[in-house]
Amino acid sequence: MVEVLNEFIEEPRIAYFSMEIGVKSDMPTYSGGLGVLAGDTIKSAADLKLPMVAVTHLTKKGYFKQEIDPFGRQIEKPEEWNPKQFMKQLRPKVTVNIENREVMVGAWLYVVNSETGGKVPIIFLDTDLNENNPGDRTITQFLYGGDSAYRFKQEMVLGIGGTRMLEELGFQIKKFHMNEGHSSLLTVELLRLFKKDIEEVWDERLVWNADKVRSLCVFTTHTPVEAGHDKFNYDLVSRLFTEPIPINVLKEFGGKDMLNMTMLALNLSNYVNGVAKKHGEVSKHMFPGYEIHAITNGVHSYTWTCDAMKRIFNKYFPGWANEPAMLVRVERIPEQELWDAHMEAKRHLIDYINRETKAGMNYDIFTIGFARRATAYKRADLLFKDVDRLIKIGEGKIQIVYGGKAHPRDEHGKQLIQKIHEIKENIKNRIKIVYIQNYNMDIALKLVSGVDVWLNNPLRPLEASGTSGMKASHNGVPNFSVLDGWWIEGHIEGHTGWSIGPLDVSADPDKDAEDLYSKLENIILPLFYNNKRGWIKVMQDAIGKNAYFFNSHRMMRRYVTEAYIR
Repeated sequence: MVEVLNEFIEEPRIAYFSMEIGVKSDMPTYSGGLGVLAGDTIKSAADLKLPMVAVTHLTKKGYFKQEIDPFGRQIEKPEEWNPKQFMKQLRPKVTVNIENREVMVGAWLYVVNSETGGKVPIIFLDTDLNENNPGDRTITQFLYGGDSAYRFKQEMVLGIGGTRMLEELGFQIKKFHMNEGHSSLLTVELLRLFKKDIEEVWDERLVWNADKVRSLCVFTTHTPVEAGHDKFNYDLVSRLFTEPIPINVLKEFGGKDMLNMTMLALNLSNYVNGVAKKHGEVSKHMFPGYEIHAITNGVHSYTWTCDAMKRIFNKYFPGWANEPAMLVRVERIPEQELWDAHMEAKRHLIDYINRETKAGMNYDIFTIGFARRATAYKRADLLFKDVDRLIKIGEGKIQIVYGGKAHPRDEHGKQLIQKIHEIKENIKNRIKIVYIQNYNMDIALKLVSGVDVWLNNPLRPLEASGTSGMKASHNGVPNFSVLDGWWIEGHIEGHTGWSIGPLDVSADPDKDAEDLYSKLENIILPLFYNNKRGWIKVMQDAIGKNAYFFNSHRMMRRYVTEAYIR
């Protein structure tokens, strides 16, 4: 027992496991949407005073710091930071057996404090300890770094080491919630705990043991892409996984040919969900025979609302931060006050862009925002399908802000950044475009609140949920998006924003681009420039019909009633 944890171990808790958790920009323990969602989940749990403890890795060198050179090439650098500035190192340590070595795992404590008085501890796992050899010290240092062996070691430390650390620290756990499959080896550790005499062959005792584990586990899948589900060759697993669990047990629950971390979680969880209604349907097709529910994601309202909007929300809806549903009454806010708050946020963004990039952007020009992971299916270049037409529509009328990192091994993503850079240079005298480097949480808030419309156009149905558009809605910024993920549920044409292309699955970029150009030219720009009251009405609906619902407080209440108390 650790004295600093006394207040957290008095009652059973939900253990929330995630490979990445984004709490703040200064702590680069996240790469993007998955980690930021995890941070929002924990913040809402604290606001709602839910008994939760979170477990993740202490990535001392971050994901990476992105620089973009004069030719548009992404350069990755370690993003080193000092955890001592934010959290407390704990004394207890546990071991995980990897390649017949006892790898020591330490922990750091960070506490998310809410103004409601709620608190959620986050346990950051760390193998950078003197007791470990140089190779093992690096296991928790880079987020999503290295080869398959490095990744599997990370997942052993997270799932097995994390479960052991909770026990060592004195936590009582009533449910284990796996945020994606990276932590699903925790199910194997639970098998060991509840049946320590597992034999080399299947028997009735193993069935009983699996049922006990299932009763404790919740699994949320976020990935509608087959390649996004971690799989490991059993030759690699046999070499690295030297815990006292027979490989045939892993094969029984994780797949005969390869260890599929999603299958392991599916087979040993009592409740499984996707992160939007459409994603739940897609997941059922990917994994037929499994009962897969859907709880649509949300964002932490207070975190993702800019200061200008917070002031007017506080004025007209006292207590909104802990009851975001109050935003449904948005029409209480006088139109001019809402517009003034938006323009304050826009000036804040444009000043930042001009200071950082010398782009010379204008407060009064319609500003399009596009920022997310740079990868092929997100189609960051769809807007440039016909550059001449874009210039004809937008010269003197639009300016565009991009942001987002490509995974270091995603060459297509890196090429997209270069392509946007080249187009930016080619048309800079006609349309101003910027690509903000090293996109993070602080920059994200500036963008989602300061642009005039939020653009999202991935290939369908590859957007599991998407949360950046929800953040935009909290700031009265309408979405202009393909009908996928959360936007299928949030979209009301001409009210909360606009769709791009049809609802049915279509990979035809020409049709999507045509719809994008047509609506931009004939509906969106005329509304913005010629009908201010009409535009403000769309802003109101973005808040009152989207933000009031697509928030992590609503999401967490559903997890409690549908997953945690089963």
